[in-house]
Amino acid sequence: MAATAEHSHTHDAHGHDHGHDHHDHHDPGFLKKYVFSTDHKMIGVQYGVSGLLFLAFGFMLMLVMRWSIAHPGEPLPSGLSWILQLFGDDFVTRWAPDGKVSGSLYNMFGAMHGTIMVFFGVVPLGFAAFVNFVMPLQIGAPDMAFPRLNMWSYWLFFISGVFMMASFLLPTGAAQAGWTNYSPLAAVIQRNTDARFWTGQTQWLFAMVFNISASLLGSVNVLTTVINLRAKGLTWMRLPFFTWAMFVIAFLLLLAFPPLEVAALMQLSDQVFQSSFFLPTGLWTSEAGILNVSGGGHPVLFQHLFWFLAHPEVYVLLLPGIAIVAEIIPCNTRKPLWGYKSMVYAVLTLAFLSFIVWAHHMYLTGMGTVVATFFQFTTVMISVPSVILLTCLMISLWGGSIRFPVPMLFATAFLPMFGIGGLTGLPLAFSFIDLYLHDTYYVIAHFHYIVAPGVIFALFAGIYHWYPKVTGRMMGTVLGHLHFWPSLIMMNVLFAPMFIQGMAGFHRRWYDGGKVFEITAHKYFYLNEIISWGAWGLGLAQIPFIINFFLSIKAGKKVTSDNPWNATTLEWSAPTPPPHGNFLTEPVVYRGPYEYSVPGALKDYSPQWEPVTELEAAETAKVPASH
Repeated sequence: MAATAEHSHTHDAHGHDHGHDHHDHHDPGFLKKYVFSTDHKMIGVQYGVSGLLFLAFGFMLMLVMRWSIAHPGEPLPSGLSWILQLFGDDFVTRWAPDGKVSGSLYNMFGAMHGTIMVFFGVVPLGFAAFVNFVMPLQIGAPDMAFPRLNMWSYWLFFISGVFMMASFLLPTGAAQAGWTNYSPLAAVIQRNTDARFWTGQTQWLFAMVFNISASLLGSVNVLTTVINLRAKGLTWMRLPFFTWAMFVIAFLLLLAFPPLEVAALMQLSDQVFQSSFFLPTGLWTSEAGILNVSGGGHPVLFQHLFWFLAHPEVYVLLLPGIAIVAEIIPCNTRKPLWGYKSMVYAVLTLAFLSFIVWAHHMYLTGMGTVVATFFQFTTVMISVPSVILLTCLMISLWGGSIRFPVPMLFATAFLPMFGIGGLTGLPLAFSFIDLYLHDTYYVIAHFHYIVAPGVIFALFAGIYHWYPKVTGRMMGTVLGHLHFWPSLIMMNVLFAPMFIQGMAGFHRRWYDGGKVFEITAHKYFYLNEIISWGAWGLGLAQIPFIINFFLSIKAGKKVTSDNPWNATTLEWSAPTPPPHGNFLTEPVVYRGPYEYSVPGALKDYSPQWEPVTELEAAETAKVPASH
C-alpha cells in the first residue's frame, strides 16, 4: 500500500514538472494568454472571477434594500451609504435624497439585484466557469471544440455586463420594472424622455441580448465538445455526473434562451420604434394619459416567452450545484456515487419536464382551470426527478468513511438547504395556494433557499475543491471554516423568517417593509430587522473567503501531487496547473468515474486512467456469485 502511494506520488510529481516544461514552450504573450485567451482554462477563470464580482455587487444592492425594509425613512448609515457613492454624487442626489432610500431606488436595486445575481452571477460562475475549466479535463480533451468561439462567448458576456452596469449612470437610472421586466410596465416606466434609446430599461434589453448570445455560443461549444472530444474508452456511461449535468444544461440554454432573446428584441422595438408587440389598445398611464401607440399587442405574451426560458433557467442555476456536489461526496465518503444511472436518467427527465411547467409562474393571469390543472400536474411531476437526485446524494453518504475538508462541509450543507427550498416549493404548484402566496416573501424564501444556501454553497464547494488544480495551491482550512459556519447560520437567519412573513401576506415589493400596513401586519414587522441583520452578517461572513481566495494564490500550501484529494476522475491526471493542451500523453479511460474502495484494489480509489488489475477483475467477478 505504501509502495503504491509512493509510486503514485512520484508519478504525479513527475507529471507536474513536465507540465511546466511543456507550458514554457507555448507562451502566447500577456494579452493572448490572460485577456483574449482561447484556452478553456483561462476563459473558465475569467468567467469565474467575473461571476464572483457580479455576485458581490448584486449582494451589495440587496444590503441597501434590506436597510430600507428594516428602517424605512431613515438615512443610510455610513456602513452602507458608500455603496450609493460608487455611482457618484448626482446619483445619490437624484435617487436617495437626504440619504434615504426612495421607492424608485428600491425598485431599481430590486430589478438589478435579481438580474445581476441570476444572469451575471450564478450562471456565469456555476455553468460557464466550471464547465470551461473542468469539463474538457474530465473528458480528456485538449481544449473546447471551438476555442475562438469560446473567447467570443466570454467577451459578449463582458460587453453585456458593461451595458448593464453603465445603465446606473443614465439620467433615468437603471431598469426599474423588476428582474422579469414585464410589459407593459417595462415599456412605459421610463417613456417620458426624448432619448428613449438611453434609458435604463432599453439598456437592460441590450445587455440581455448580448448575454443570451454569449450563452448560446457557449452551449453549442459544450455540446460539440462532449459529443466529439471524449477520450478513448470514455463511453457515455463512464462520464462523470458533472459532465452529464453540464451537457444537459447546454441543451436547456440552447433551446430555452432564443424565445427570451426574441422577446427582448420585440420589447426593444416597443420602446424605441413605437411598435406594439406587447402593448394593448387603450393603455393609459398617469403621466401621458392614453398612450399614442397602435395597440393590439398582448402583455401576457411576454410573460409566456420570459417564463418559457426562466423555468429551464431555474435548472440552469440548480444543476451545476448538484453536479459539483456529486463529485465531492464520493471523493470524501470513499465510496461510489449511489444510483449513478438513476441520476443520469433523472437529469434527462428533469430537462424535458422543465419545458412544460413554465406557466405555474402565471396563475394570476387568469388562465382557465383546464390549463392550470395541466401545469399543476407537470409541476408536481418535475419534483420526482429532483427528489431522485437529492435522495441519491444523501444515500451516497450512508456507510461511507466520511472526511470533512472544507469542500465537503459546503457540499453536505447543500443537501438540507436545497431540500428545504424544494419542499417549500411544492405548495406553490397548486393555483389556489399560489394565488395567495404569489409575490410574497414566501416565494422569496423558497427560491433563495434553493439558490443561496443551496446552489451558492455548492459553488463555494466547487471553488475549494478545484482550486488546487487551478493554482497548484490549497485554500486555507481555518479561513474556510470561518467562512462556512457563519455563512450557514446567517443564511438561515436571513431566509427562514421570510416563510412566516410570506404566509402573513408580506409583499416582496414593499420598499418600506410594510410600514404603511403596520396596523394589520405589526405582528411580524419585527422580523424585518432580524432578516436584515442576517443579510449584513452574511456579508461579513464572506470576508474570510475573499481573503482566502486571493491570499492562497501566492501563500497557500503547495500541492505535492496532481491528485491532492485522491479522486478518480480524469481531470486529476493532468499536470497541476494543467499546461496548454492539458495532458502530456493522450488519456485513455479504463473504468467508471466513481470507483472508490474497489474490492481487490491496493488503495481506496481506482482512477479512470488506471487499467483494471487482475485482482480487481477477479474480486468483481465474485460479487454476483456471492449474492
